[in-house]
Amino acid sequence: MKQRVLINGALGHMGQAVLAAINAADGDFIPAVGIDLQAGPFPGALFTSAEEVNAPFDIAIDFSRPQATIAVLELCLRERKPLVTGTTGMGEAEMIRLKEAAEVIPVFYSRNMSLGVNLQLALVRAATRILGPAFDPEIVETHHNLKVDAPSGTALMLAEAIESARDGESELVFGRHETNKRREKKEIGIHSLRGGNKAGEHSVYFLGTDEEIVITHRAGSKRVFAEGALAAAKWLLKQKSGFYSMEDVIRM
Repeated sequence: MKQRVLINGALGHMGQAVLAAINAADGDFIPAVGIDLQAGPFPGALFTSAEEVNAPFDIAIDFSRPQATIAVLELCLRERKPLVTGTTGMGEAEMIRLKEAAEVIPVFYSRNMSLGVNLQLALVRAATRILGPAFDPEIVETHHNLKVDAPSGTALMLAEAIESARDGESELVFGRHETNKRREKKEIGIHSLRGGNKAGEHSVYFLGTDEEIVITHRAGSKRVFAEGALAAAKWLLKQKSGFYSMEDVIRM
């Protein structure tokens, strides 16, 4: 029997990508419920808020904004249904609430659903350990001109990967406008570019003396993130309550 999916942000770019991925797969899922502030065509029941939802669903997939994510999380808690969310820009309060809910329902959270990006994270950790302090890490991320948050959630994941593999403290530096000082060894530079319709590109530069290594991931479309979310949903439906990430899916 196909699992009924609730798509939060159903008429947005990522919501439409999830819908297209479900239709293309013609496999485990059907788009049963959508939530979006706008009106528009949707193959299932469409609501303007999580509070209004009165149609059945088996799992929710969310690509929206933090406030909307928490609203659909509360719905999933009431209905005891699992949640997959790829919303970026989460603050400390939102993350605490996700982890609290994970004591009751399965919650999957990743700032990037791409298998390739998660491989990139592993390569960045390895490069940080092998190259050591002789190489200075800098992160450059590029996205379309409609993206709201900067830096991207994936850029922050890459910075965390470097931090986890480093000896000693790190300092995130977001651009260097009016800094007027030399770069310190503990810095991890993060730079954001916005323009056009680029789905997403993340490059980690390891800059040494007379040589550099660049580890880059490019997403050609949002399809890779939608397909990753469906893979996560399929996996999450088999799990008990808990807080999960793409690392758990890959490891399994």
